[in-house]
Amino acid sequence: MSYIIGVVLFALGICVSVALHEAGHMVTAKAFGMKVRRYFVGFGPTVFSWRRGETEYGLKWIPLGGFCDIAGMTALDEVTPDEAPRAMWRFKTWKRTVVMSAGSVTHFILGFVVLYLMAVTMGLPNLAPATTEPVLAATSCARSTTTEAEAQDSSCPPGAPTPAKTAGLQVGDKVLSVGGKPVATWDEMLAAVQATSGPTAFQVLREGKTLNLTVDVPKVKRWTSAGVKEVGMIGASAQPPALTTQYGPVAAVGATFSFTGTMFSETAQRLVEFPERIPAVVTAIFGGERDPNTPVSVVGASRIGGEAVERGIWVLFFFLLASLNFFIGVFNLLPLLPLDGGHIAVVWYERVRDWIRARRGKVAGGPVDYTKLSGITMVLVLIGGAVTLLTVTADIVNPIRLQ
Repeated sequence: MSYIIGVVLFALGICVSVALHEAGHMVTAKAFGMKVRRYFVGFGPTVFSWRRGETEYGLKWIPLGGFCDIAGMTALDEVTPDEAPRAMWRFKTWKRTVVMSAGSVTHFILGFVVLYLMAVTMGLPNLAPATTEPVLAATSCARSTTTEAEAQDSSCPPGAPTPAKTAGLQVGDKVLSVGGKPVATWDEMLAAVQATSGPTAFQVLREGKTLNLTVDVPKVKRWTSAGVKEVGMIGASAQPPALTTQYGPVAAVGATFSFTGTMFSETAQRLVEFPERIPAVVTAIFGGERDPNTPVSVVGASRIGGEAVERGIWVLFFFLLASLNFFIGVFNLLPLLPLDGGHIAVVWYERVRDWIRARRGKVAGGPVDYTKLSGITMVLVLIGGAVTLLTVTADIVNPIRLQ
């Protein structure tokens, strides 16, 4: 049941995001004085609608996204005589750019808000491998290992020395120095211990207090891939790095901005790698192992969201939701029709073209004839539809699952 709830919640989150995308277009268009004819959530037959002022608002039966109908988005669109003065294409280039990019900006804001709320509640995921602090998670024994099998065995034979425990080191102690040498990471502490032997001074931090202890460090034989070597050992293991980092309300602002920048970089990298990962999706459809780095559809993302909820990993659920908003926002700004980025590219092409013509003493050119771009638009729509069909199919027959 929790899995189904997770799938529904994630799908609902996507639908709300796309509906707010269209609301971004509507709000900015109205702010500039453009006429917004209709704003609907969903597609298909109308469930209900109402009119407020000059705009009709409503809900459609298929709750997938929505649409915002602005009069005269291009000079080729039909408008009534009363709409003509407020047709979108008549407005300044920067205003039209703001309106067309408002949908993506809305996704960016939503993603930022989700991340900020995560930062102050459950914490932001630590995406980069964190440096392990020299904090003890457990104490054990110092034992020799001369084979790979022995190295993988963590058991302690009877009578094996327990230097850390004998010296009074406890779980949760943070080692500050070994033999008078300061250490900041577990690797630094490990290197210092392996290089020493006999009674060695350890300075540790325990519950806010600094303690000085002496550990009698024995030399033991340790198997490594490079061979068996003799090293110092105290019998202790490190606490794993935290999966998330939580922040206060103020510190969370900077942390969220920084995290958002990292996610933008990751999103851009994913877009660059997108075409080369499509063959792996096809392979997965026909029984090959599904690469977890292959693109997923809304179906796949919802399934992963459902699994996250089923396992109680809400951090992953909201991280996926924020990631998807960033991806949709960036993807929608690509300079390809029929995406908003394609319309923005055409608008700025007209602006630059007219500036060049003005510099040559010529009058401004007419609006771009979108019908001449219909062939390219249709090809891109077909490619987009094919990719969507492939990813949806792969997410049904061979989905990516949480490990």
